[in-house]
Amino acid sequence: QLQASGGGLVQAGASLRLSCGASGRAVSNNGMGWFRQNQGKEREFVAAISWRGVSTDYADSVKGRFTISRDNAKNTLYLQMNSLKPEDTAVYYCAASLTSTTSRARDRYRYWGKGTLVTVSS
Repeated sequence: QLQASGGGLVQAGASLRLSCGASGRAVSNNGMGWFRQNQGKEREFVAAISWRGVSTDYADSVKGRFTISRDNAKNTLYLQMNSLKPEDTAVYYCAASLTSTTSRARDRYRYWGKGTLVTVSS
C-alpha cells in the first residue's frame, strides 16, 4: 500500500516536498512515478524514477523545477517541488510500476497510493 503525503497550500514560488511511503510491500525493485490530476482532467504524468534511482524522467511542464528521488532503505519515494506555479495545483499520486525502469504510461503502474492535494495560490 502506498500513501502520499506532504501536500498543502502554498504561494506561487514556494517549495514543497512530497513523500510516498510503502507499507506491506517492498517497492525497491519497482520503477516508481508521480502523477497528478485536476478536477475534470485526466491524470497526467509528472516524474518517474528507475528502481535504483539511476534514471529519471520528467514532464516538460516540471522539468528543472521538480526532482524525484527515492530511498529504498526506507521504502520511500520523494518529489521535491520548487518554484511552484498555480498550474501545479492538483492532487498528486505516487505509483509503483510493473517494471524496474521509468515509464510515463499510467497502465504500466500497478500500485497506486491515495493522493495528496497541492494548492498553489497566485
